[in-house]
Amino acid sequence: MKKIKITLASLGALLLPVVVFALDANTPPTVGGIGNIGNLITSIETFVWMIFGAIAVISFVVAGILFLTAGGAPEKVATARTAAIWGIAGIVVGILAYSILAIVGTAMHV
Repeated sequence: MKKIKITLASLGALLLPVVVFALDANTPPTVGGIGNIGNLITSIETFVWMIFGAIAVISFVVAGILFLTAGGAPEKVATARTAAIWGIAGIVVGILAYSILAIVGTAMHV
């Protein structure tokens, strides 16, 4: 567990400059780099959405590998099925979260 926490903290520290210096392709660069807080939020949303998509693909690849290596053993097939179900649940939660952000974002512009 400690190894996972250290890995996630290191990954967060490595990705922080990417988030901070993210630029929206639709706005011209400004002296500050981002332009305004709206562009910063949009850039962070886009970055998180791309990371989410990558994690979703990886989770399904892992579930597929678990199915392929199960060899018909019921407990291994159950583990693979559980991994696939959690992958689907994660995608549903991610899509709902992104939808909530989109709804709130459009409501704020009205």
